[in-house]
Amino acid sequence: MLRPLLLSLCLALPATVLPSYAQTQAIQPDISSLTQTLKIDALIAVMRTEGLANGKDMEADLFPGQDGAAWDVVVSRVYDTARLHQIFDAALTKALENDPATQKAMRAFFGTPLGQHILALEIDARKTLLDDKATEAAAKLWGRALNAKTHRAKQINRFAEINDLVESNVMGAMNGNLAFYRGMNAAGAFPEPMPEDDMLAEVWAQEADVRRDTTEWLYPFLMLAYQPLSDKELGTYIAFSETPAGKKANRAMFVAFDAMFVQVSKELGQSAGRLMAGQDI
Repeated sequence: MLRPLLLSLCLALPATVLPSYAQTQAIQPDISSLTQTLKIDALIAVMRTEGLANGKDMEADLFPGQDGAAWDVVVSRVYDTARLHQIFDAALTKALENDPATQKAMRAFFGTPLGQHILALEIDARKTLLDDKATEAAAKLWGRALNAKTHRAKQINRFAEINDLVESNVMGAMNGNLAFYRGMNAAGAFPEPMPEDDMLAEVWAQEADVRRDTTEWLYPFLMLAYQPLSDKELGTYIAFSETPAGKKANRAMFVAFDAMFVQVSKELGQSAGRLMAGQDI
């Protein structure tokens, strides 16, 4: 349930970029019920707010000094919450296809009072980190715990390691960046079409920065989100994550978030490319 950088995600092969499952995969009713349990609606609402803010940053970088009204419309349309939820549900349907045991395990954990509390804490933490001062405070909180080698810091590190959070989020961000380049390229943003190898090289050149940004956001987020939990409660979450079903659930969630953000990035790249090429969007 973490922030895929971009999550929630081996970019060695272009095939790691996923299609829009909303167009290719039927959504099963039980998956729709599961995503309700997982509070995906509330999470996507926060992601929309994050996306609109990121859109403003992109506007300043790509179209400085221009009227951004058209771009604002594009970003708002791309981050339509109902559409994002549809993409997520369709991708999760595909990821959990023929795996009722993992679905059952997800319901059994996240449907409990503790599971629901954890999900709410994660969503609240994302909302809080929309504020720069809160982000700085969370970073200091994590830094103090890490330097003091507290039990909570060890738990956070263990949780991140078990769920492969850094690598999965780095992969997701790079997949999204590649999709953005592909979208721009298809829209004619560059003087000459950019070869696939050049786009991959551009994305890989960003890997160190993406990894740093991911790490700097992830651990303060975890520290802030799980601060209200007791060591025993967080230990219960860690124990679930260590089970085969917990690992499958984590991977399925990243696959679903990756599908959603690759689609978002591709569409933003296409629209940005059209604007840069002087086309209507």
